[in-house]
Amino acid sequence: MKRAVIIDDEPLAREIIKEYLREYSDIELVAECSDGFEGLKAIQQLNPDLVFLDIQMPKINGFEMLELIDTPPEIIFTTAFDEFAIRAFDKNAVDYLLKPFNKDRFRQAIEKSGQTASEVVRDLTEESSVLPGRQDRVVLKEGSKIKIIPVSRIRYMEAADDYVKIITEEGTFLKNKTMAYYEKSLSVFQFIRIHRSYLVNTQLITRIEPYEKDQPLVILSTGERLPVSKTGYARLRAALGI
Repeated sequence: MKRAVIIDDEPLAREIIKEYLREYSDIELVAECSDGFEGLKAIQQLNPDLVFLDIQMPKINGFEMLELIDTPPEIIFTTAFDEFAIRAFDKNAVDYLLKPFNKDRFRQAIEKSGQTASEVVRDLTEESSVLPGRQDRVVLKEGSKIKIIPVSRIRYMEAADDYVKIITEEGTFLKNKTMAYYEKSLSVFQFIRIHRSYLVNTQLITRIEPYEKDQPLVILSTGERLPVSKTGYARLRAALGI
C-alpha cells in the first residue's frame, strides 16, 4: 500500500485529488495540508511514499519546503503556474499536473510514480532559483525550527565544503546549497561573487583597499574585510561602475 499526502492551499484542489484517489485501492491518503509548514511536518511524521505538491503557497512555497527535507518522497507537482512546467520536466520530476487537470491526466501521473525521488527533487530545487516574488529570502532548518532570512539582512555568503555559510546581523547559518546557486539567484539583489569562496552584498561595501600581492579587499560597513580575486574584482568594477 502506497501512502500519500496532499499539500495545497486551495480546498477545491485538494478535494479533486481526493476524489481521483478513491479509484486507487493501493494508495492510502494519510494527510492533507494547506501550506508548506503543515506539509513538512506531515512528511516528517508520516513518511509518505507519494506527495501531491502545489508550488505557489503562502508561508513557504513548494520548492522551499522540499529544500528542508533530507530524503524526499516521490513528488507530483500540481499548480496553475505553467511557467514551472519546463523546469519540472527537464529535471525528470515524477510528473507535473497543470490545473485544472482531468482524471485521465491524473492517471498518467500515477502511472509514472516509482522513480528515484531524492535525485529528482535535489536537481529540481537547485534549478528553482527564479520564483516570482519568492527569492527575496532564504529558508532553512535551525534544529527543529524553520528559519526565514530576508535577503536584505544577509551581509555575505562563504563557501564551506558542501554548505554555504550565510552571515547576517543575527549570526551565521548553514545552508546545503552551492555558491553557484546563490550567485545566480541573488544577482538581482546586487550580490556579487568577489571570490570563489565569497558572495557579497554590494550595498554594504564602503571601500576597496589594496592588500598583499596586489589582492584587493572589500571593506563592509560592518567592518568585515573580504578578499577579492582578479575575476571577482572585474565583476565588482562592472557592477559598481568603476
